[in-house]
Amino acid sequence: MNLTLLIAIIILAFIFDFINGFHDAANSIATVVSTKVLTPMQAVIWAAFFNFAAYAIFELHIVDTIAKVVDTQAINLQVILAGVIAAIIWNLITWYLGIPSSSSHTLVGGFAGAAIAYSGWGVVHGDKIIKIAAFIFLAPLIGMLLSYLLSIALLWIFKSFNPFRLKRWFKTGQLLSSALFSLGHGGNDAQKVMGIISASLMVYFKNVNPASIPNWAHITFVEGKIHAIPLWIVYGCYTAISAGTLIGGWRIIRTMGGKITKLTPFEGVAAEGAGAILLFGTEAFGIPVSTTHTITGAIMGVGLTKRVSAVRWGVTVNLLYAWILTIPVSMALAAIIFWIFKLLNLT
Repeated sequence: MNLTLLIAIIILAFIFDFINGFHDAANSIATVVSTKVLTPMQAVIWAAFFNFAAYAIFELHIVDTIAKVVDTQAINLQVILAGVIAAIIWNLITWYLGIPSSSSHTLVGGFAGAAIAYSGWGVVHGDKIIKIAAFIFLAPLIGMLLSYLLSIALLWIFKSFNPFRLKRWFKTGQLLSSALFSLGHGGNDAQKVMGIISASLMVYFKNVNPASIPNWAHITFVEGKIHAIPLWIVYGCYTAISAGTLIGGWRIIRTMGGKITKLTPFEGVAAEGAGAILLFGTEAFGIPVSTTHTITGAIMGVGLTKRVSAVRWGVTVNLLYAWILTIPVSMALAAIIFWIFKLLNLT
């Protein structure tokens, strides 16, 4: 039964990664589509390519953080299964409603909620949850500040240039900034699912002599941190998120690309550039942030360079409600699903 559960978790984790791709594709392509630099189809192919290319760039810092959100020695596979199912449900609900919520926080909330239902609050590593939850607020604020400062710097650098020529340059520049943000998205979000699958393997083999663990499930640790995982997990996760990105998330693209503030190619470069800087920085420190929160804050920042009223604050307040609710709702969903497992004697 445990092997069946492990296989089910892996399959559902890849499905979640696929959903994450089309749910969060809007993050990296909404601006490039709204400014008409690329058509929607060109944009999703562009983003999918760089999602996959992230494998060659980023180390596994995010994997280590996610895999250790809860004590894997104190949970079972049913806990992880309940968490992944809850994350999929919440992601599909927010996608259907066109709400750009965080897939990252959905996954973390589901994982933690099911673990708490199984073994109490002590099973959760509070320092990691606090760090992740803090960036619900810090990621959009830092993204907004970075994009505002980058916009001001670019305006000052190019103040004496021909506006028509600049527009062409920034359309080309937006290809680069979108590519960088897609790299950050692939490196950040695909690694979260790698962390869940890694945690599943750690739970499945927790009572096995490390020397007896087969190569297909072997995880290498260096100084207590995950250093390497089986390549099938890496390729599977990057393939799934890239395939999902190819499907696109048109409901959310409409929200991100035009409802927060109207964008020009210059503003698209500033927003995506600032978002990419933040994603690359947080990944270096193993902080799993939401690409949704990051780019939303960055779009707000470029809007502020025009005037405060250029940002549709009503839309952003509604988004903030969704962001705050994501972790507790995901936790509650996962706990309910785990209790259903218990009632059905599946635990």
